[in-house]
Amino acid sequence: MTSRPRTTIGVALAAVGALALTACGSGSSGSGSTDGTGSITVYNAQHESLTKEWVDAFTKQTGIKVTVRNGDDSEMSNQIVQEGAASPADVFLTENSPAMTQVENAGLFADVDKATLDQVPAGFRPSTGKWTGIAARSTVLVYDKRTLQENQLPASMLDLAKPEWKGRWAASPSGADFQAIVSALLELKGETVTNDWLTAMKTNAKAYKGNSTAMKAVNSGEVETALIYHYYYYGDQAKTGENSANVGTHYFKNEDPGAFVSVSGGGVLKASKNAAAAQSFLKFVTGKAGQEVLQKGTSFEYAIGSDVPSNPALVPLKDLQAPTVDPAKLNSATVTDLMTKAGLL
Repeated sequence: MTSRPRTTIGVALAAVGALALTACGSGSSGSGSTDGTGSITVYNAQHESLTKEWVDAFTKQTGIKVTVRNGDDSEMSNQIVQEGAASPADVFLTENSPAMTQVENAGLFADVDKATLDQVPAGFRPSTGKWTGIAARSTVLVYDKRTLQENQLPASMLDLAKPEWKGRWAASPSGADFQAIVSALLELKGETVTNDWLTAMKTNAKAYKGNSTAMKAVNSGEVETALIYHYYYYGDQAKTGENSANVGTHYFKNEDPGAFVSVSGGGVLKASKNAAAAQSFLKFVTGKAGQEVLQKGTSFEYAIGSDVPSNPALVPLKDLQAPTVDPAKLNSATVTDLMTKAGLL
């Protein structure tokens, strides 16, 4: 994600309520309340606009007020781990699952209610049940349609390590989005293959800060291709298309590492002062109303819960032929070590 400021801020979001809210429940016990009283705090590493839609709809339906603190995946997960049992967060939402795994491995998540887990297919949530998927995004290679045709593009993401792709592709290696893709490569192919691919990437790829910037570079002719997530393209197309007019999308499919579908996560903190309301929020996000926000909104992320179809503009999830990856096994720490070793961070 590139559009959100990286500072952590508190924003009170409610249909009706006070202008400023405390981090803990208002007049609620540790068991919380779902009867229109109390409040929760969400540490949010998802798109601000998407989470705001979820929060506004949830508050309208339940009367429960929500404070949102925004940051990126690693910023928020590191903060939660540092705060530990003293964290004011009730719920943590991410764009990519490695940050969820970091918090889970620190033992800071409560179990997600079974009714919530049952709303999300097993392939879009971790096997542990400590958090759940709330949305998804697909890896895609965007390319300059003016200079390349589909049959000239690599069959596998691993082919980008070949000498013929030197200087011809871009990525944003410092971002959590790209690091999630590398996490999937590590889980699917192991450390040796991942290390070799990253080493070749240092030579072959052009580094940009942010997926949108990488796509703009393709659109302007600075570089032929870029490895990003799909929704940057669809989001720009839905607006003016000025940063994607010359761009095509290439899906690797065939269960290739480059066909990885990254799961955005949501979890309830053990330290929550209003656990029932926090669980209620997560159930809402994965429920029909919450998933219809994805289907009908402008985030262009995939809906994955409650049998709600995704935005019809997107390539259907079933057609992506994504590899099977347990989100609980994605390891951000090893990835950053390997990327640092390769000189990418």
